[in-house]
Amino acid sequence: MFFPKLRRLNVPQPPQPVYISPYKAKKLWPPDFSKLSHKHQFRLEKRYKRRTKLKWARPRWNKGVKVVQFTAITFSIFYALFFMDREKENRLVDPLRRWADDKLGSIWSSPAKPAGSSSRSSLKEEQ
Repeated sequence: MFFPKLRRLNVPQPPQPVYISPYKAKKLWPPDFSKLSHKHQFRLEKRYKRRTKLKWARPRWNKGVKVVQFTAITFSIFYALFFMDREKENRLVDPLRRWADDKLGSIWSSPAKPAGSSSRSSLKEEQ
């Protein structure tokens, strides 16, 4: 039952032709550079380089790499300015750190009441 199939598998197949186009090429590629003038060689090289750049361009990848680089550099500078602690006193960034601490402290806490202001309930009682 399986023998005819096995015999067919053992028969060597004729080699499959590489892609054969029904159209003739206008020019032989790659050209013989020894027979071309320097100017024509240069033009072909420029054309080839331009086409390979277009073929291998990866705009999404490049954009992602730029975003990651920008984020890493920004984070590193931010960390170095505000959080990295070197054991020196009177650092250049101390005023900047104090200013940032004041601003961040005022975001997460309620503002202090100015002296002499009273609450609404006391104002209603006076009227």
